Amino acid sequence: MWEKLRRFSALERPVQKMFLRALVTLPLVSLSLKLRGFQGTRTALQLMLSSSAPVQQLDSPKTQIILTAHMVNSVDRHGPVRSTCLAKSLTLWWLLGRQGIIFQLRVGVRKENGKFEAHAWVERDGVALNEPDEHHRHYAAFDEAFSALPPDQT
Repeated sequence: MWEKLRRFSALERPVQKMFLRALVTLPLVSLSLKLRGFQGTRTALQLMLSSSAPVQQLDSPKTQIILTAHMVNSVDRHGPVRSTCLAKSLTLWWLLGRQGIIFQLRVGVRKENGKFEAHAWVERDGVALNEPDEHHRHYAAFDEAFSALPPDQT
């Protein structure tokens, strides 16, 4: 635990803030998915985005995108709870939207060994943000994105 705390302390302040945002948001999104389901969670996140001022960006949008995706993945790996791909993708989608960076939430399905599977990811212009190994390519994505943020700007 001390090693994790030491590594966190060594991070720059903006990186710490993004990690803490993800640390709070990811478990809340996971809980909301269990209690409200996908539609209720997505609607609540969209409402919070449309009513809040964007978080100030300190770096270029590309740097912010990479940082945000990395922090969500770090929270999933090192945080108190492991999350589903849907919870991670919704969290990333929302955190980017808070920064005024528009991405789409995508969901795909496949049938593997007679078993139905689904997967979620965040993408823009056909490029997946939180799928560096192209894992999402094994899923047939629904024709439309489930959400583009914020809803009134798409």
